[in-house]
Amino acid sequence: MKKAEKITIDKVLDLLAAPRRLSADEWQTILLSFDGEDRKVLSRAARDVAFRLFNGGVYVRALLEISSFCRNNCFYCGLRCGNPLAARYRLSKEEILACCERAAAVGFNTFVLQGGEDPVQNDEWISDVVSAIKERFPCKAVTLSVGERTAEGYTMLRAAGADRYLLRHETANAGHYSLLHPKGMSLENRKQCLFRLKELGYQVGSGMMIGTPGQTIGHLAEDFALLEELQPHMIGIGPFIPAKGTPLEGEPQGSAELTLLIISLLRLRFPNALIPATTALATLLPDGTEQGILAGANVVMPNVTPLEAREKYTIYNNKKITDSEAADQINVLDDRLAKIGYHIDFSRGDYKTENLCRIVR
Repeated sequence: MKKAEKITIDKVLDLLAAPRRLSADEWQTILLSFDGEDRKVLSRAARDVAFRLFNGGVYVRALLEISSFCRNNCFYCGLRCGNPLAARYRLSKEEILACCERAAAVGFNTFVLQGGEDPVQNDEWISDVVSAIKERFPCKAVTLSVGERTAEGYTMLRAAGADRYLLRHETANAGHYSLLHPKGMSLENRKQCLFRLKELGYQVGSGMMIGTPGQTIGHLAEDFALLEELQPHMIGIGPFIPAKGTPLEGEPQGSAELTLLIISLLRLRFPNALIPATTALATLLPDGTEQGILAGANVVMPNVTPLEAREKYTIYNNKKITDSEAADQINVLDDRLAKIGYHIDFSRGDYKTENLCRIVR
């Protein structure tokens, strides 16, 4: 990657609106071109695009954390199989359906089933759960976030009725990937999974952690270049937060400020994307949800997991599980959004392919 030179905010906005794929070199130039005032201009532009395109609405999804068991041993994750401090649980099919019933009663139209790569909750088991959800709630969207699987597994889950799949690539640099994952896991396989999911007709979500140990601006530029290639429907990013019982537990947390900057860049480059204000951001900042929305995010995922299980899903330290992050306190989220001029949108919030909304200056 060649050495990047700073450019003006006007040139940054021109690049973000370019009708072609941007290179990693161009992304590095963009990422190195901000001072305080430029960040404000960028944030305002991203907020304007999101507000106009989504009519001031913020989509909500009901998050169900279905298992804290995982076969993998990723160095950053509190659910890693080698973590002796991790509290383990797995929800039953009946418990998941009960969570969906409660979420539907509140008004949610998307259920997100998230968990570790649990050997017990295999393809057949999850397919059975998805089929049961779709039978009971045929008009609701089902999103899965259950890791890397085979082509046959993804095909089975899609046939059962899964609409969307979230699988963050975490980092698009192979060397950096090896600093975060054990041998036996590879960036190449992660990428193959993402492109396979798109081929199968899922609405696909990817994304990266901000501030992981060893991460550079060059790595982030490679992340953007991968997103340019993938063109995901959903992009989830959040600051790195260390987890107890992991090799990286003593590392510093990622920057909330840089996370917000990247949310704005993502909104302007991928205007139709579904971009959440993540729980990790809300964990670092008391008003992280609001700041994420004002930076261009348009999705929040309140938690509908039973509280006793929710407390055990410790993917990082001090994960926020109450207030606007809890589905049973949806009125709190509604009030907080209203104070910044937004409102909850309870619709399915499918990815829009029309009415692209570019930067207006």
